Amino acid sequence: MCSHYQAIKERERYFKQFGVFPPQDIERPDMWPGYRGLMVRRPTATDPHDEAAPSLEILPGVFGLLPHWAKELKLARSTYNARSETAAEKPSFREAWRKAQHCIVPAEAFFEPDWQSGKAVPTRISRADGEPMGIAGLWSWWRPPGGEPTLSFTMLTINADPHPLMRNLHKPGGEKRMPVILPRGAYEAWLDAPAHASMTFMQACAAHELVANVAPS
Repeated sequence: MCSHYQAIKERERYFKQFGVFPPQDIERPDMWPGYRGLMVRRPTATDPHDEAAPSLEILPGVFGLLPHWAKELKLARSTYNARSETAAEKPSFREAWRKAQHCIVPAEAFFEPDWQSGKAVPTRISRADGEPMGIAGLWSWWRPPGGEPTLSFTMLTINADPHPLMRNLHKPGGEKRMPVILPRGAYEAWLDAPAHASMTFMQACAAHELVANVAPS
C-alpha cells in the first residue's frame, strides 16, 4: 500500500499538468498519512450559469480519509489507501464512493520497499517521461469535535500481483498493490464519473510508463 509519496513542489508544474494553480503556500512535499497535502476536484458549489467559475479547484486536505463519523484525526493513519475492490462496502470509504466524491492526488512519485535482495530497499516509483502523476482518489469532509470542517482524501489502489514492475515490490508472500495512476486524458472523465462507472477507471499503469530507482537517503 502507498503510505509515502512525493508531492509536486513547483506551482507551474501543477498548472501545466492539471490546469490549476495551487495555493501560494504549497504543503510539504514529503507526504505521509495524517499530513496535509493537495488534491484536485470539481468545485462543489458553483453557479452553472457563471462562465467565470473555475472548472477545477486544488485544495489542501489530510492524507487519509476521515468520514463524518471519525472520532479522531489518527484514523487517517489507516485510511490513506482505499482498496477499489471493497471501497463501496467499507465503512470508512463507502459514503465517498457512493457519492462519487472523486479527486486527483498530484504526485511526483510514490515509494515502496523492494525486497528482491532479501531486505527492504526504499524505492522511488515515478513516470518514465518525467511528468507528474495524477492518482485517483476519494475526498470527504470531517468536522472534529469543536473544530472547523476539515477536507481529507485517500488514494485508490488495485491488485498488482501480475504487474511486471510492481510485483517486485513489497514483502514476499503478501499481496502486491499499487495506486491507480490515471492517464492524463482521463482526468476530467474521472472527476465527472458517476459512482456506477468508478470501477472502469481502476486500471494499472503500464510498466513501461513507470521507472523504479533506489530512493535517495
